[in-house]
Amino acid sequence: MKTYIDRQKVNSRAVLANAASVGGLMLLLVSVVAPLFWQSIASFALVLLLLGGVTAMVGIYLANRWVRRPRPEESLDKALKSFDDNYRLYHYPSLPCDHILLTPSGVVALEVVNLPGSFSYRDGRWKEAMTIGRALRYMVEPRVADPAAVALAMTAELQRWFKDHLDSRPDLPVKVLTVFTHPDVELEIEDASMPAYVIAKLRKHAVPQAGRLSPQLYEELTACLERVTRS
Repeated sequence: MKTYIDRQKVNSRAVLANAASVGGLMLLLVSVVAPLFWQSIASFALVLLLLGGVTAMVGIYLANRWVRRPRPEESLDKALKSFDDNYRLYHYPSLPCDHILLTPSGVVALEVVNLPGSFSYRDGRWKEAMTIGRALRYMVEPRVADPAAVALAMTAELQRWFKDHLDSRPDLPVKVLTVFTHPDVELEIEDASMPAYVIAKLRKHAVPQAGRLSPQLYEELTACLERVTRS
């Protein structure tokens, strides 16, 4: 399998995450220490305290997505590495999703969730078990949306995008999967059609059940995806 990644995007987001985390903590420190020496700025210190808290939370949120290891692209590369070179994995293209797998049969969009916890789908309802730890971290960790709703919305959005950017304007087969990569995740799905899997089962479900793309469309997709994924 061939992989492509926008390193510039990853590095810039990581720098931003670290800067926001450190900057927020510095503002919090100043807001506590400064009034001890200059009583006249006590009211301004409250502003610094609020600003520092918000900045630090943004930094932690970004760090959870762009710094914490293993990185999503590392987990996907490892899970799909046995595919041959007809499969191409694009990380962080300028598209509505962060990870796109081009297969001989179509396009697979991968929505990655790197969180521990218990998630279930029963009686038509998607549910996350809310623990105390998750509740405390809720503001600095990504939300986990219903994979079926994500798939429906993203499929339509990607199909529109490809029609607008490909000369042949095809009705392109698009499959959207939510992939849980954290080793401490529990996933209980009653409906086999729910497009959500742990990373260990991704390879089995990653290939669209459709006919092969024409060589011309496959090459057009390759060129298009490489253009929107800066390496």
